[in-house]
Amino acid sequence: MSFRLLSIVSALCRCIRFALPLTAVLVIAGVTSIWAADDLPDLGESARAELSPQLERKIGENIMNEIRLHEPTYVDDPEINDYVNRLGRRLVEASGNPSGNFHFFVIRDPTVNAFAMFGGFIGMNTGTLLIAQSESELASVLAHEIGHVTQNHMARQMAKEKQTTIPSLIAMAVGVLAARANASAGIATIASAQAGVVQAQLAYSRDFEREADRSGYQTLEKAGFDVRGMGEFFERMQKAAHLYENNAPVYFRTHPLTTERIADMDNRAQQSPYRQVVSSLDFYLARAKLRAQMGTPLEALNEFSAQLRERKYVSQPAARYGLVLALIRTKDLKAAEREFDALIPLKSSTPMIAGLAAELKAGAGDLPAAQAIYREALQRFPQAKSIVYGLAESLFAGRQYDEALRFLESQLQADPGDFRLYGLQAKTYAALGKRLLQHRAQAEFYVLRGQLGEAVEQLRFAQQDTDGNFYEQSTVDARLRELRKLQVEEAKEKRNNG
Repeated sequence: MSFRLLSIVSALCRCIRFALPLTAVLVIAGVTSIWAADDLPDLGESARAELSPQLERKIGENIMNEIRLHEPTYVDDPEINDYVNRLGRRLVEASGNPSGNFHFFVIRDPTVNAFAMFGGFIGMNTGTLLIAQSESELASVLAHEIGHVTQNHMARQMAKEKQTTIPSLIAMAVGVLAARANASAGIATIASAQAGVVQAQLAYSRDFEREADRSGYQTLEKAGFDVRGMGEFFERMQKAAHLYENNAPVYFRTHPLTTERIADMDNRAQQSPYRQVVSSLDFYLARAKLRAQMGTPLEALNEFSAQLRERKYVSQPAARYGLVLALIRTKDLKAAEREFDALIPLKSSTPMIAGLAAELKAGAGDLPAAQAIYREALQRFPQAKSIVYGLAESLFAGRQYDEALRFLESQLQADPGDFRLYGLQAKTYAALGKRLLQHRAQAEFYVLRGQLGEAVEQLRFAQQDTDGNFYEQSTVDARLRELRKLQVEEAKEKRNNG
């Protein structure tokens, strides 16, 4: 994984004159001592003096947009994103900030890693999901990262190190992002910054780790997961680390695991009443989908065929689901349909299986059947974005443009911040030849992705089109004035912070 570091740091610098807060993504650095007390620290308001929640969110959105636009390993899969965000929301609702605005995403990387960014953006590698043996283990990793956010670690770090020189902060910011991709490269980059700055950052992050562990444990327990999952996951990681010696993967070098930390987790778990927690089917389906996408189509096919033949699986529905996906990759749709039929007796009801059923019907040319599946699934899973996008795409494929637009408009009323919906809307308007509305929708798509210049250009195109009525033209003119004002403000901010 190789984030485009300079563009990300540049995006950050456009938001704030100090580059330092980006160093707070070291929130998953090592811990060397056990919890001293059950009560979390009184954060007060001083930590917010330097970095408001609004500014944190703006910085996070800028970095997130850079990742979406330029990071090829970003997992742009609505079903995987649906799953991690459902899991994340469940944890957030049990956290110290149950109404917080969080977003969870996945990076395609086999190493085990997770990280919290500004504004509640939390990422994890696919390797983390694949190595977790239960949903409680996976939830423990996300709960830990949520703890970094709810404990205001980013703002507190900025307040602590505000006297540090900007060049040193920029060097550390680049190093921290590099460490996510390659620990050796990250360490070398950080080492080029002032030694005192680095020492202060690492010492402070250890305190953060203790707080995030403590907060994460409480969140995990309140959300109804098995609290033993936290200690078990890190203990297994520690044992695996010994096998790598000096060539340990990124996780072990950026997440030092100590006996004291794991022992403390285990002690707390022993004091809690035993709770048997069964992992959700979606946990196993998400893992199966990621595995089905790995290697060649034939390798994926052989893996799931062997699992079913030898009965070496934890979840039979997930193994069959993975086999169907592998068969689709080999373009053997007939065999995929036959294997999917074997899922029906298992009575597995999730958005991912419903989406697969609709995909198979659409692949066979039966769009009405696919749409019926999507509509029924939307009744059961109204928050599943993968179902929403699937229905909109199937309506578009069936040339049911007016119906598609009505559906998209209803979804945008419920979630006006979903850029994908605007992209689908723009595509549908284009198919109807409604150029002004196409450009207007495309402009909103770009705005939500942080591409202000492209959005302005789309509205200028809309102004030149004559197929809109007076109201539509007026709306375009007003929106263009708003975006141009934002451009002026950004340019002024950039000059002031340069």
